[in-house]
Amino acid sequence: MEQDKQPVIGQIVKILRGRESGQYAVIIGLEDQRVALIADGGKRKFDHPKKKNLLHLELQPEISDIVANSLHETGRVTNGKLRHAVAKYEEAQRAQAKGE
Repeated sequence: MEQDKQPVIGQIVKILRGRESGQYAVIIGLEDQRVALIADGGKRKFDHPKKKNLLHLELQPEISDIVANSLHETGRVTNGKLRHAVAKYEEAQRAQAKGE
């Protein structure tokens, strides 16, 4: 992870450490400069996000506009939108890997 990159709400992240390592999630909140709140809409719901140290996350270049807009407008996002954002990113990753 590049240390100079700042995480953004709605950004897709890859979990590097812990039980869920290797999985993708979405940043739904930032507690401070070191801790992000993440959820994937499946196992980890919006109402019970996981606090993760940013050093344990790999920031992806993708930012989900659907999630970011929903959070900015209402302060909430549905778990379906979170699942959709993660699934869409994973599908794009598989397509890119297949094309290379």
